[in-house]
Amino acid sequence: MISFVKGKVFELTPTYVVIDNAGIGYHIRISLNTYGQINADVPLLLYTELIIREDAHLLYGFADPLEREIFKFLISVSGIGTNTAMLILSAMTSTEVQQVIANEDVAKLQSVKGIGAKTAQRAIIELKDKILKTFQITPNSTGNITSPIKDEAVSALEQLGFPKKRSEKVIENLLKEKPEINLEDTIKEALKRF
Repeated sequence: MISFVKGKVFELTPTYVVIDNAGIGYHIRISLNTYGQINADVPLLLYTELIIREDAHLLYGFADPLEREIFKFLISVSGIGTNTAMLILSAMTSTEVQQVIANEDVAKLQSVKGIGAKTAQRAIIELKDKILKTFQITPNSTGNITSPIKDEAVSALEQLGFPKKRSEKVIENLLKEKPEINLEDTIKEALKRF
């Protein structure tokens, strides 16, 4: 399992990036949301998921762990393959996907190319409970999102001596403002706000 790849951007397109890591070029498929966050002039770290098929080993990359988690949820649904999951993550942010599923918004999910009514309904039926339980979100809300990034950031701030309740509030506000922010930047930005 390749958990992440870090290195210099060798080639960048809206659908994939090639990262040069110790002289090896990793061809990594990405969503448009991840593409929008890549600066080709600075070293890049992508969280990855390796998919092994009979005819290929494919590496998918994500700007943050949340996007990777949503990708894994999506491909667990019958009828949603890796390409369709990447289309969904290109059309919506990870947070929007969570809300669409939590709110049972079939029409919004169906608006993504390649997703029919039955597949959209199946995705919502199969994923709603998992999404609500894993991320502790409530339907029809844009806040109250608990993600692995929030938990880790709050824990890190606590270890640095900051009060838990204040840390949670700062991190929640930060994640509302910048839902696609990564863990490292979340902590750095939070420290500036104390």
